[in-house]
Order: sequence, then C-alpha cells, then structure tokens
Amino acid sequence: MAKITYIEHDGTEHVVDVKNGLTVMEGAVKNNIPGIDADCGGACACATCHVYVDEAWREKTGSTSAMEDSMLDFAENVEPNSRLSCQIKVTDALDGLIVRMPESQH
Repeated sequence: MAKITYIEHDGTEHVVDVKNGLTVMEGAVKNNIPGIDADCGGACACATCHVYVDEAWREKTGSTSAMEDSMLDFAENVEPNSRLSCQIKVTDALDGLIVRMPESQH
C-alpha cells in the first residue's frame, strides 16, 4: 500500500492510502478525489485523468507508453511531468507519491 498525495489546482491536498496493483487514477476515484474525471474508466482513451507528477517521483513512476503519449495530445497544459494517472500502477515504491491536478481536464 502506498500513501499518495493528490493536490487540486487550488492547492487543496488529499492524502490517501492506495492498494498496490491499483492505478493512481483508481485511487483517486475510489476516494472521491475531485479533479480526476476518468471518463473512460482507465482505458487510456480520454486523458481526463491527467496529472503532474512531482519532479522527485518522475523516474519512479516510469516512462510513458506510445499510447499514453498519444492521449496526452488531448490534455490541456501538458508539461514534461504530465502523466495519465490511469497508467501509473501503485506499488510500495510509490509510497509518498505526490501528484497535482491541472485546472481543467477538458
């Protein structure tokens, strides 16, 4: 299990425990975290679970796949640390992960 901090665009923080094997997106949805819409339910088909991974955690969350890169083209305000949270699998190694949500997912 990993403790993940989700930070809304306005700075509101939500710290939750997320079970290993779930995705960062599933952790947000299961804990009613605002700012991650997840319209496609985690199929990497909508880009409404866009997050900014804290710089200290970029390497630990892995690299983006070609599909994720393609879907990020549909997200707003993409930065080098942008990821789709449905593509980040939670493991013990991500305990302490910090992600920030963009102002809008649409």
